Amino acid sequence: MTDPVPSRNARFRRLLTDPVLAHAMSAHNPLSALLAAEAGFDAVWGSGFELSASHAVPDASILSPVQHLDMMRAMAAASPAPVIADIDTGFGNAINVAYLLPQYEAAGVSAVVMEDKTFPKDTSLRAGGRQELARVPEFQGKIEAALAARRDPDFCVIARCEALIAGLGQAEALARAAAYEEAGADAILIHSKQTAPDEVLAFVAAWQGRAPLVLVPTAYPQLRERDIQALGKVGLVIYGNHAIRAAVGAMRDVFARIRRDGGVHEVNAMLPTVGDIMALQGDAAMRELERRFLR
Repeated sequence: MTDPVPSRNARFRRLLTDPVLAHAMSAHNPLSALLAAEAGFDAVWGSGFELSASHAVPDASILSPVQHLDMMRAMAAASPAPVIADIDTGFGNAINVAYLLPQYEAAGVSAVVMEDKTFPKDTSLRAGGRQELARVPEFQGKIEAALAARRDPDFCVIARCEALIAGLGQAEALARAAAYEEAGADAILIHSKQTAPDEVLAFVAAWQGRAPLVLVPTAYPQLRERDIQALGKVGLVIYGNHAIRAAVGAMRDVFARIRRDGGVHEVNAMLPTVGDIMALQGDAAMRELERRFLR
């Protein structure tokens, strides 16, 4: 008898705790989630920043939890890779978290990341942003509420510590991370907006907890996976906003070329074909359904 295939939740938990560094790519819709899995990323980061940007609104708790949940459900349905939902501050207090978390689990998501800012949040990398943190006991309560609400023990709750973002220093960051681990967090995401990785590397070196760490090297892109792997305490690296940046850059370029050239005759050859897009849409599977069932 062969061993049962592990669920996506179990696969993600294994990725998070495996000695080999796992990697996740950001996405903001089912197509970008599918492309991330196609490229070989271990997981898909359901980025709140990217989803807000795709709606052309700031990443400041403006989109409703229903909008966010619906997109995470669609991404999980489209991608074979586990989806990590960026739920910001949990859309309120511990009660909101307790009600929402089972809905994310039922939507096919394998993990949530929740940050210790106050609601409504401001995006972490915004210059001069409003980086107000919740009280430690309050955020511990959110973590505990999430853990109590999950049905599958393999579903992961990752606590995101924003103390470095808020400029509160290493001691505060380490104390908060330890408190979040004590509350039961499955991993700790430590974030920094410094343009060099020194601040994050100092945190990793000082971290004495057992929970794996998660890094998001958006502001310090010079830190490579091989360097992160060598640290030994990091389970996951997330590329947090590269899908939407790639999409915006490509669309701006193509749109400008079309206006410059007065048509699509020049850019057409550089674009994916309509057939490529139809393949991503699952056209072959639909044709098979037609063959079997349309009479």
